[in-house]
Formats: sequence, C-alpha cells, structure tokens
Amino acid sequence: MKKLLKNLGVWIIIAMAIGIVVGILMGPDASMFKPLGDLFIQLIKMLVVPLVAVSIIGGAAALGETRSAGLVGGISILYMLATTAVAIVVAIFLAELFEPGVHVGAEGMAALDAAGVSAVASDAAPATMGFWDTVIGMIPDNPIRALAQGDILQIIIFGLFLGFGVSTLKDESRRKVVGGLNMILDALVWCIGKVMLVAPFGVFGLIADATGTFGFDQLLQMANVLWIDLIAVLIIGLGLYPTTVYLFSRVKLRDYFRAMIKPQVVSFSTASSLATLPVNMDACEQMGVSKQTAGFVLPLGATINMSGNAIYYALLAIFFAQFYGVELTMDSYVSITIVCTLGAIGQAGVPGPTLLAAAVLVAAGIPLEGLPLFYALDRIFDMIRTTLNITGDAACACVVDRFVKK
Repeated sequence: MKKLLKNLGVWIIIAMAIGIVVGILMGPDASMFKPLGDLFIQLIKMLVVPLVAVSIIGGAAALGETRSAGLVGGISILYMLATTAVAIVVAIFLAELFEPGVHVGAEGMAALDAAGVSAVASDAAPATMGFWDTVIGMIPDNPIRALAQGDILQIIIFGLFLGFGVSTLKDESRRKVVGGLNMILDALVWCIGKVMLVAPFGVFGLIADATGTFGFDQLLQMANVLWIDLIAVLIIGLGLYPTTVYLFSRVKLRDYFRAMIKPQVVSFSTASSLATLPVNMDACEQMGVSKQTAGFVLPLGATINMSGNAIYYALLAIFFAQFYGVELTMDSYVSITIVCTLGAIGQAGVPGPTLLAAAVLVAAGIPLEGLPLFYALDRIFDMIRTTLNITGDAACACVVDRFVKK
C-alpha cells in the first residue's frame, strides 16, 4: 500500500477523479481552480524547448557510433525512420477518418468560445504555405531565435545537423561533448522530476475546470483516442512489420510471430524497451537472426525506434486540433510528421513521453491546455506503444540480417 501511495501515477489518477467530482458539483464555478493547471502547463513549456534541443543533439551525436557498422547502421536507421513515418501517416489518416476530437458537442464548443480558446487556437494556427516554403521554413536562419521563439521543427533540424557534426569529432572529443550533453540532460531530468511533483495539482485544476466547462460526457470522448491508437498499432504491428519481414528477410512469418509472443508480453507489462531487450534478443536468435546483427540493431532500436510513440503523438495532435477547432494545413501535417519522426531519435533520453507530445503540439500551433487530460491514461498508452516499438526492433533485425554476410 505504501509503494502504491508513493506512485505519482496513482496520485494523478486520484487528482483526476477528485477534479471530475468537483467539476460536476461546481459546474462553471470550478474554473477557480484553473490557475493550478495554468501553472503546471507553464512549467512544462519552460522545459520543452531545452529538453528537445539537448536530446536531439545528444541522440544525433550518439549515432556517430554507428559509422563503424557501415551497412548495418545505415539500413537499420533507414528502416526505423521509414516505418515510423508510415506509422505517423496511418495515425493521421485514422484520426481524420474517425474525427475523435470533433464530437465535442455544441455545448462544449460554446464553452470554448466563451473561454476564448477558439480565438487563441486560430491565432496559433500556422499560415498556409507551399512545399518549398515549408522546406525552407524548416531551416532556421538564426538557431538562437528559433530557441527563443520555441520553433520546435527548426530546433530539431539544427539539433540533428549539430549532433551529426559532433559525431564526426575524434573519439575523445566526441565523448567529452556527448558527456557534457548527458550531464545537461540529467539536470533537465531533475527539473522534470520536480515539475511532475505538482502534476496532481495541475491535473486536478485542469480536470475540474474542463469538467465544469464542458461536462463529463464531453471528456469521455477523449477515450476515443485509445481505440484509434489500437487500430493504428495493429495495422503497423500485424501489417507493415510482418510484410517487411516477409519481403526483405529470410525469416518465416510463422517463426517471427511465434518468437515475438514472449517479448511482447514482457514489453506490455514493463512498458520498457530496454527492459525487454534481453528477451527480444533471445527471440531474434530463435528466428535465426545472427547474434551480431541482433546485438547491434536491437539496442539501437530501443534508443531511436519509437513508432508506437509517434502514433500516439500524432493522434494527440489531430485530436486536440479538432477539439479546439484548429484548422490544420499541409504545412501542419508535415510539421507533425517530421517532429514525430525525428523526435524519436532523442526519445530514449526523455522521461515522461508526454513532453515530446507537447513539442508536437507546439510545432503544429495547437494549444497545450488539454494535454494533461491524458496523463491518467498514459500508462495504458505506454504499454501499447512499447509493445509496437520492440516488435519493430525485431522486424528491423530480421531485415538487416539478410544484407549482412555472416
């Protein structure tokens, strides 16, 4: 019982339940607790930009270690980024098809208008731009200005460029720079830990205000994201990954599915790709993948292959865009896809995966205020996305092993 009470997730769920009750009882008057949520949101915003910048630079610099692996590293990274991009496109398509955030209802939208959220959202929505405008706009003319303005997409592009530059340094110099970045990241992790201590209060304030403003029935619509997430995960996990294994590897699909049962169960229960790593390596051996290939690809995949996370972030972005009435342009979709795909490179060093979700929302010009509403469900999403991640790691190992001489 003591361990349970020390679990932050339990307190967030308790705070969410109390917030719902208070919102139902007080109605619109529950907005008096909104400043608690605003304070929490502001603290998150304070950490998003430096967290993304340091994580991306450090992650890209660490990829320099793959240079000696040559073909193995190149194919692995290409496979992971390509399948992640496909997963995001599938998630965006499903979100636009089922429109989970559109069914807020007339009362909810009226409450949004009364609260002035629609006006904020429309101001934040990016202007329509052409293809080349989008490409050129991704490259910062002043990285410092991009950091100051919180332009996440430009920060990621510059971070990758600088990180790959760091990866070309001599071993000793690179280790010093990466070590320094890791120390900064550790400091940011400490900051995140302190901010998350106030998460229950922030979630209580936001839930109480949202329940009082929109009504409990409107909040139940957010659960629609869960089953859409499951559909996207099944499409990628049972469709895309097995297809690549069938077409580009020597592993039989029957052996692949049979061997993956155990690591999938472990990953679902632990919600950790790294904790599942030994079991996943054993599964790859059962499929006939060489130890050398599995020993390289799987740890790399546990670091940068986050297709499950990317699906979740894309769904949240589309959901909140629909919820707040933000009209997404092609530029917005490109931003969401690129931030989700490239953001996965630094994801392993980022605790609290919702922080990258905040970066995705910022990049697409979508308000962050509703994000903590998903905190209580995050553990469920985390188990689902981790299972997909490790499934993709194993599929990548199968494909890469075909192109490697034993």
